[in-house]
Amino acid sequence: MARPAPHRPSDYRHSRVITTRWMDNDAYGHLNNVVHYSLFDTVVNAWLIEHEALDVARGEVIGLVVETGCHYFAELTYPHPVTAALRVAHLGRSSVRYEVALFGPGADSAAAQGHFIHVYVERESRRPVAALPAKLRAALEPLLITPPKEAT
Repeated sequence: MARPAPHRPSDYRHSRVITTRWMDNDAYGHLNNVVHYSLFDTVVNAWLIEHEALDVARGEVIGLVVETGCHYFAELTYPHPVTAALRVAHLGRSSVRYEVALFGPGADSAAAQGHFIHVYVERESRRPVAALPAKLRAALEPLLITPPKEAT
């Protein structure tokens, strides 16, 4: 598989500045790769919570991560803030492919970019939902980078 080119902020529908922490740096002096995934998770879940599409404590439907990936292009470090940019590449019947890029201060190309896929399931049974809840779909449609197709 060919290595992708780093994305630009304008490639994304939403962004949020996230403050880094002292503990985010590793022994090599940059943000550890696990922190990148934590930032991905933060920008997605903040969007869902703010749009009342996710109730982590009591919601009947939850998203389980079934796939992740990330390409790294440049270092990010504490104490510099990170801009996490978000878009949705696929909105299916029970799954969503989120794409996220991380940008250092003033950067116009991604330091890291990746994806993760949520399959939305019933909290109790852990079985995929028949269809994404209307509030969730409504919260995600503005982030969609391709026109909606028939749900899969």
